[in-house]
Amino acid sequence: MKSRIHPVSRPVVFRDRAAGVAFLTRSTADADERVTWEDGRSYPVIDVETSSASHPFYTGAKQVLDTAGRIEQFDRRYGGQAPAGS
Repeated sequence: MKSRIHPVSRPVVFRDRAAGVAFLTRSTADADERVTWEDGRSYPVIDVETSSASHPFYTGAKQVLDTAGRIEQFDRRYGGQAPAGS
């Protein structure tokens, strides 16, 4: 590896405000705000909106769709029209 061309990797805390969870990992990102972690050391902290702790794909939470409203909207737009090619 060439020297002085790679960004510095350091421990950083990523805090998910929606889920109230924090992760300590390595990153090249830096922040001005710092937080004291469980080991007593101070690390830069970056607040994120979504992480694996709050994202529906990872949590298994299902989104409820208003299918009745979608069908009514479709009928208002295209109701009474014959399908193309018939």
